[in-house]
Amino acid sequence: MENKVFIVYYSMYGHVEKLAQEIKKGAASVEGVEAKLWQVPEILSEEILGKMSAPQKGDAPVITPADLAEADGFIFGFPTRFGMMPAQFKAFLDATGGLWKTQQLAGKPAGIFYSTGSQGGGQETTALTAITQLVHHGMIFVPIGYTFGAGMFEMEKIKGGSPYGAGTFVGDGSKQPTQLELEQAFHQGKYIATITKKLKCSA
Repeated sequence: MENKVFIVYYSMYGHVEKLAQEIKKGAASVEGVEAKLWQVPEILSEEILGKMSAPQKGDAPVITPADLAEADGFIFGFPTRFGMMPAQFKAFLDATGGLWKTQQLAGKPAGIFYSTGSQGGGQETTALTAITQLVHHGMIFVPIGYTFGAGMFEMEKIKGGSPYGAGTFVGDGSKQPTQLELEQAFHQGKYIATITKKLKCSA
């Protein structure tokens, strides 16, 4: 029995995309799981993105709301905007009314990962405020808790993430995800893929 896990993300400067790629590797490492990367549609014009010095988007396909129905589990990722998900991801979720009406996503597990510019920039609130989207769809929020082990207690190195999910600090944008942050992302992918598989098998 094949289990599909979709890693759906929005990334303006590439930090969240790097986490997403590592999460995919983690999910794909679970036997019987097919992991696929998707990005949500951009709502800003090329002109505006150019003024913001945003690089070209990655090559992951752009998802539509209808595509979500095919997955058995999800891991959603985005940067923070004032402690919440950005408008691009919210606009995509706002377009899932048809799935909500039929509750096609109900009972499916979902995790969250994110990036912030600073330590107080929303490493927890970004995930916390996003849970409302899952709740209305009847989805099951799957935090990583402290399953990452000693890495959750790292105090000597800069490390994003929390019990809510994997994360990274980007500073002024020049900082890239650290090895430890990437390892946590891999762990989250593997962890949620394992739970997705268990839930589908038990059903």
